[in-house]
Amino acid sequence: MPINPTDQLKVFKEGLVDLITEEELRQRLSEKRALRIKYGADPSTADLHLGHTVPLRKLKRLQDLGHQIVFIIGDFTARIGDPSERSELRPMLSPSQVKENAKTYEVQAFKILDRKRTEVRYNSEWLDQMKPQDFLNLTSQYTVARVLERDDFQNRYKNNQPIALLELLYPLLQGYDSVVVKSDVELGGTDQKFNLLVGRELQKVWNQKPQMVMTLPLLEGTDGIRKMSKSFGNAININDSPKEIFGKVMSLPDVLISRYCQYVSGLKSEEYEPIIGLVSSSPREAKAKLAEQIVTLYHGEKNAQAARQEFDRVFRDKGLPDEVQDISLKEKELDVVSLLHQTNLVPSKSEARRLIEQGGVKIDDVRVTNADQKVSLAKPVVIQCGKRKFARVKSQ
Repeated sequence: MPINPTDQLKVFKEGLVDLITEEELRQRLSEKRALRIKYGADPSTADLHLGHTVPLRKLKRLQDLGHQIVFIIGDFTARIGDPSERSELRPMLSPSQVKENAKTYEVQAFKILDRKRTEVRYNSEWLDQMKPQDFLNLTSQYTVARVLERDDFQNRYKNNQPIALLELLYPLLQGYDSVVVKSDVELGGTDQKFNLLVGRELQKVWNQKPQMVMTLPLLEGTDGIRKMSKSFGNAININDSPKEIFGKVMSLPDVLISRYCQYVSGLKSEEYEPIIGLVSSSPREAKAKLAEQIVTLYHGEKNAQAARQEFDRVFRDKGLPDEVQDISLKEKELDVVSLLHQTNLVPSKSEARRLIEQGGVKIDDVRVTNADQKVSLAKPVVIQCGKRKFARVKSQ
């Protein structure tokens, strides 16, 4: 790995959207010491998805250069909820919910980071200990006008949507974390830029050298449109089964292959460029190689190969997956829409009709074109709903 400041700077800059500022970072690297690089994550859900791994993989590259990663689990700030890019008030989480989620965060994060070389801190360590006077002093360091400059707050204010005072405090609390851990650099997604800059300003107040701010792009989910989020139903969780991860990656739009190769494959550019080169001639093979690599990262090579073999059997060779859910219904006959809904293959009858119209439903490997078609359950029938949902249904 490169060790001189110029070569290190190249690694720092790879894939970034913002770097504030490059000259300051160059100067700090010239001190030839391990920089304290802060990354914070609020345990608002139990699972980390591939979107979360974008900064974690960047941190691992910097960790390999010898820098100190300071991973802050925001167990205090998670109770408030980060308002970044929110169009509505976020419900507060209970301390017990946060505690349960936080248990899984370290385990999942250390599938990427080196535990022995990572300083893990929970921000409840200092925020729970704040006295009223300390808290009021913190709030006096920033103005409401500055906080309201954020686009998400501006939009909500213009649309007469509520903004809780608690939400206005969130950037200050996250920024104060930087003061406590004396970070040299803070890394986050582009949606975190404002919060990271607040930390930079607060450090100046506390007579610290201001942290450099580095942002990375937000990863689109499986729909190819919105950022990856469990609430949008477009997430690929790192704790998903090998088959789930493989199948979800295979469902990605072709235009995302390059982005996923760069940010979540764990491969260096010379390793993933051949995969990107396949996109124009064989996008399916490119996605299969990418999917196999991502499954390998979290489940090992053997499971990745098995996931690919099963996917090929189901979707290329027209076989069935190893595990098909068996369902018994009391009815002897049902129309297709009711059948899909009662077997919970779709959340609603309107979704069933939409899938049928799009050609996404098969019964015994025959595509359904008529939503009113009656299906006899006198003997078992195999239903395929979408690309990955299968069920074997019969009458009781």
